[in-house]
Amino acid sequence: MKGTNVSLLSAAILALGGGIASTAHAQDPYTVGVEASFPPWAYVESGEFKGIAIDAMEAIADEIGIDIEFQDMPFPSLIPALAAEKIDILATGLTVTEERSENIDFTIPWWETNDVVLVPEDSDRNVFTAVCCGARIGVQGGSSQEAWMEENVVDSSDIDVELAKYDSYVTAVDDMAIGRISSVIVDDTSAQEYINAGKPVKMAGKIYIRAPLALAVSKDDPQEILGQLNQGIMAIYESGEWGEIVDQYIPGVSVPTIPGHMPDFVDTYQKPVAGLPELGNE
Repeated sequence: MKGTNVSLLSAAILALGGGIASTAHAQDPYTVGVEASFPPWAYVESGEFKGIAIDAMEAIADEIGIDIEFQDMPFPSLIPALAAEKIDILATGLTVTEERSENIDFTIPWWETNDVVLVPEDSDRNVFTAVCCGARIGVQGGSSQEAWMEENVVDSSDIDVELAKYDSYVTAVDDMAIGRISSVIVDDTSAQEYINAGKPVKMAGKIYIRAPLALAVSKDDPQEILGQLNQGIMAIYESGEWGEIVDQYIPGVSVPTIPGHMPDFVDTYQKPVAGLPELGNE
């Protein structure tokens, strides 16, 4: 009988210890990769992370009951880090593309963007001449804007242009202001932020691509968090918190409906969608 009691006690201690270990593991913060030089989505001010993606990710974390910590990385490093599971979530102004969908998994779309051609405020270039005719065009390395320019402009033997690739759009815009490059291709949300901040730039025109933006996790969702993120995005949208966050950084902007359009090539948006089975492409 005494041996039985010891065995039972040992089993209970092991079970309790296992429970403690599991709880501790469950409470480990998820690492959220951001590019903190990409206003209004993510940036650092007075040593603190700020921006639409930062505030929204914190609101989502509160909604679904997880702890998070942000890790600032250059944009070209973010997707490889997520694909290699060095970070758990990618939260920035991330455009959904077919190539990216082969290496990472997307949440439901939470924004839609078009690209803008920025030029110096005293430039006489228009949307066409700013991307041709000997222009030196700034893009962010690894961005959808770089891919679009490569495919639609650079690869055309009839157009004389040069791409200048940057880690940060802020650096590209600053270089354009001092004449090192002719123009910059950036998403319309960020373009408006630079103008609002008093940068000596203007919009020469838009490139209408209607690209969805989303959060992302590693391929096949090894952390099993995709469904929770989808639910969190819908919750802050339906409560109005998402609109308040956006309005804080881009006052007066029209907030797209969530979820927006998602291309058919995105596997994670095939019906039923994780966490939101009523949504998805057929």
